[in-house]
Amino acid sequence: MRIIISPVYIVRQYERGIVEFLGKYSRFVEPGFHLQWPLLNVTRIRDVREHTMDIEPQAVITKDNVEIQVDGLIWVRPGLDAENIKKTFYSIDDWTLAVIELAKTNLRQEFGQLTLDDSLTARERISSNLQTVLDQMVADWGLKVCKVEIRLIDPPEDIKKAMHKQKTAEQERRAMKLLATGKFEAAEQEKLAAIQIAEGRREAEIRVAEGKARAIQLVNEAAERYFVGNAKDLKRLEVTEASLKNNAKIIVTERGISPQLILGDLPVSTHTDREDTAVSPAKED
Repeated sequence: MRIIISPVYIVRQYERGIVEFLGKYSRFVEPGFHLQWPLLNVTRIRDVREHTMDIEPQAVITKDNVEIQVDGLIWVRPGLDAENIKKTFYSIDDWTLAVIELAKTNLRQEFGQLTLDDSLTARERISSNLQTVLDQMVADWGLKVCKVEIRLIDPPEDIKKAMHKQKTAEQERRAMKLLATGKFEAAEQEKLAAIQIAEGRREAEIRVAEGKARAIQLVNEAAERYFVGNAKDLKRLEVTEASLKNNAKIIVTERGISPQLILGDLPVSTHTDREDTAVSPAKED
């Protein structure tokens, strides 16, 4: 705050003020060039930008009776209209000190409703609650709480050591769980691979068996197609061969050798013009 008693003065853009005539409120002053009667008038100027206030570290007790150290920051500014500017001058003597002390009191109340675990994870919620509560309380002073931030939540050393051990144990448990999961998945993959290999071998055996069956089928088809008609001729040749080996008599006809006529001795023919010729092989000495 600054006080002006000179007859000519300038109010900056980020300032608002009031003029008092003989110690009594006279009018509201906005940014710009102004004139006043010296000695009779006094102008009081207020900076209406956001003011940053530091809440020093203080001990608070949580719901589960754990003492922790907490500090934070508050951003507060005076209202921009005439009514709020008047309140900042006439409703409170030192509004910056009043806001800080009020914030400390409500900070202890907020953490007193929460356990230690909740306090460590509810930083944003605590900040939001404090902003709402403080903004309502300082409205009678012509102020507005723009933002509250909890900067530090510091548990005792023994609590921090216990939390560290708990965190380490939790990380080890997760690591073991991940390792077990990895081994299980690897076993499942090996199992699937073994099944696929077995199925591949069975499929190969089936294909081999099918190939052999197909080959046998082709052989049978070929035998039925090409061998059945020639079986009689083959048998005749076998009989003729056996007869020749045993010096048997055979008959040569115009259609070739006929094993069916090998019945023993050659019959006597009564026809002289017969074209068939009896052949008797010479006996070996």
